[in-house]
Amino acid sequence: MKARLVAVGERPPGWVAEGFAEYRKRLSHWLPLELVEIAPGLRGKGRDATRATQDEGRRVLAALPRDVHVVALDGRGRAWDSEELSARLEYWRGQGRDLAFLVGGPEGHAEEVLARADETWSLGPLTLPHMLVRLVLAEQLYRAAAMLANHPYHRA
Repeated sequence: MKARLVAVGERPPGWVAEGFAEYRKRLSHWLPLELVEIAPGLRGKGRDATRATQDEGRRVLAALPRDVHVVALDGRGRAWDSEELSARLEYWRGQGRDLAFLVGGPEGHAEEVLARADETWSLGPLTLPHMLVRLVLAEQLYRAAAMLANHPYHRA
């Protein structure tokens, strides 16, 4: 099983890119994780944010492989603790399909993206910078995979 993170936004700050790369490397033998960056839609004075979100949504959907299990990160989604995420990862492995995790732009996901998602995941009630979500997601996937492998990383 492989995973793909499809994220709106380009050129994360160096510390985010370094942290993401570290957890991606650690995760590589349990769950190879590919990052696909989607250019953000045009926003600003006189521009329609809804249209920008829809444009992003089309590009996000185009970046999805066929027959992939899609998990959209969304504040209205289900929040899992580490043990629950580990159980989800075990369930996803049992399905035998690759995974795609989706991170939207400033206004979130287009409705078409949420309609395509097999499930939604909330990282909690806090509002996080979208670039930081990449790092948190990679770390939490590593933690979940480490738990399944009985690796001592997770000490709860």
